[in-house]
Amino acid sequence: MIITKNPEEIELMRESALIVSKTLGMLAPHIKPGVTTLELDKMAEEFIRDHGAEPGFLGLYDFPNSLCMSPNAQVVHGVPNDKPMEEGDIISIDCGALKNGFYGDHAYTFEVGEVKPEVKELLDATKESLYVGIREFKAGNRVGDVGYAIQKYTEDRGYGVVRELVGHGLGATMHEDPEMPNYGKRGRGKKFIEGMVVAIEPMINLGTKRIKQLPDGWTILTADNKPSAHFEHNVALVDGKPQLLSTFDYIYDALGIESDEEDEFKAQVYGKEL
Repeated sequence: MIITKNPEEIELMRESALIVSKTLGMLAPHIKPGVTTLELDKMAEEFIRDHGAEPGFLGLYDFPNSLCMSPNAQVVHGVPNDKPMEEGDIISIDCGALKNGFYGDHAYTFEVGEVKPEVKELLDATKESLYVGIREFKAGNRVGDVGYAIQKYTEDRGYGVVRELVGHGLGATMHEDPEMPNYGKRGRGKKFIEGMVVAIEPMINLGTKRIKQLPDGWTILTADNKPSAHFEHNVALVDGKPQLLSTFDYIYDALGIESDEEDEFKAQVYGKEL
């Protein structure tokens, strides 16, 4: 069952999402060779609590940490550890926060120093596929329209689209209806309705779409051990159009990156962007 949100609830969800956005922005300058994912996890937990929220992942389904930290060939659900990151790594950071009874949940794949050109291209294509998918989250469309758009964009470039892991509805619980696969057929699946809030999150592999799981019961990685990228936004359907509740702007500010990629999806209030 799809649980729609009223405008007041969407604003509460925006507050939760922005705590996650700010957490990722806070972490951005610390993502460099020699730093461990466990150090970043501790920083994130403290930051989230200092902003009046609870870490959304800590204890969820018995997950042991506040961040899912997935380097290189790890797709998602990597467990933070004390191994230092190295030059040329990539690290996907998935973060959640719970405030005012609602969750925020989104992800970004960071470069650690200089990465190989083919890896950089994977990251760029995966992030662009996120916005390609978000454009299809609009009145009259269905779940399959988003999945098809992401799948076509990435498979046309030779990448593998993970099937077993999907995006989801978001609200008072971390995972709500509908599931939001990154593949599909146009016109199929549940219809989008006003007030829906979803997490759209392409997980795209440099090589095969196939995955495997480590014995820790959490970490998912590519079957061929080639790199994987993961980007995620929280999006509400407002006035029939997709509206971002999360933002990568705090990351870009920290890293000195200029971008207008989110402008078409930002809320407008009295002519000003939120």
